[in-house]
Amino acid sequence: MLFTDSLWPLSWLLLGYPRFSKVITRIQKESELMSQTLQTSLQKILERHQAQLGYSHFGWAELTTPISFPVYQEWIQQGLHGEMNYLKDHLAKKQSPKTHWPMARSSFAFAFPYFPVGTPATQGSTAVAFPIASPRVSLYAQGADYHFWLREKLESLASELQTIFPSESFTCATDSIPLMERDLAYRAGLGWIGKNTCLIHPQKGSLFLLGEIITSLELSNPNPMLPDFCGSCNRCIQACPTQAIVADKKLDARKCISYLTIESRKVPDIELRVKMGDWFFGCDICQTVCPWNQKIFKAFAYPASHEALPQRPLLADQRQKLVQDLSFFLKASGKQIQKKVRSTPLARAGAFGLRRNAMVVAGNQNLTELRGEIESYLQNEKLSDLAKWTLARWQDLELEDRN
Repeated sequence: MLFTDSLWPLSWLLLGYPRFSKVITRIQKESELMSQTLQTSLQKILERHQAQLGYSHFGWAELTTPISFPVYQEWIQQGLHGEMNYLKDHLAKKQSPKTHWPMARSSFAFAFPYFPVGTPATQGSTAVAFPIASPRVSLYAQGADYHFWLREKLESLASELQTIFPSESFTCATDSIPLMERDLAYRAGLGWIGKNTCLIHPQKGSLFLLGEIITSLELSNPNPMLPDFCGSCNRCIQACPTQAIVADKKLDARKCISYLTIESRKVPDIELRVKMGDWFFGCDICQTVCPWNQKIFKAFAYPASHEALPQRPLLADQRQKLVQDLSFFLKASGKQIQKKVRSTPLARAGAFGLRRNAMVVAGNQNLTELRGEIESYLQNEKLSDLAKWTLARWQDLELEDRN
């Protein structure tokens, strides 16, 4: 509580005395000036580290009940979160963040671009050689696991802030902590929530990760919350191969290709398998078709239109490399797979998930060279059904080619 807050009861008793009323007014103005000076200093500190740490934009907001929490709670109640039960388990903490961080009052929010991929800015000191080249992988996942390099950058900045404000607390957070970070970033002025549920900025697009530093400093938001600029555009909704965006800002995770290839621990429903196309890990379509990302792609001469295709056609050399990569996941042991994908986002799916994804891609891309690998799973307890589907899918594609 601010010092001036404790004076409010007394001030009501003293308002009849002009001398004391002026004292109260002066203290309030001094407090406001101190707050403005603090926020100006913080702005300069964060701007000074911006280029070095690689965040494109930042802000801060009060740590309070998220304004979108009722919508989020309804989404959970409708079961649209699928198997991600941890989201339901964390509801209370997300509703009242201060119960998890009792000393916290505010939070800084930072946007870290992950495109273009594989640069020092998006990997820090945890840079690794990405283990596969051919399977189609979401842009954010084509490098080191961001939970490592993003936290490293945040901790570097938090350490600097702790030195400047030794009596305050600073705690780093990524999406592995129960915090509604998109809501916080929206309130901090980092963007608006698009129809694809991603945070979008009019100049920075949406190809960035969010990170936070939760603090005991009492701060007010210096940036206005951005209005929704999606307008009548429905490109993301129309482009989604599985129709996972069921309404404006409403995603059915159970249909989302990213969820199906990363978070889910099951074999996808048969009606979704063909629609998953050649995505091996994640999906970017709802972002690559977004008009607000086009200027980002153009700046790096990136073929966004190619990434927006539900399924990419293969050239002969691409086919050979894809067969080689997928063959590894279908033949290797669990430990071998873990070793290969260690320190990358691919580790999130686990050996089962990556084998499952390889079968779906092999089926949809008609990679009959992998027949031996697929047939070896016909007696597998978890993947036999998918193996049978893959073989049947090849037969269907052969009939289509004949016709």
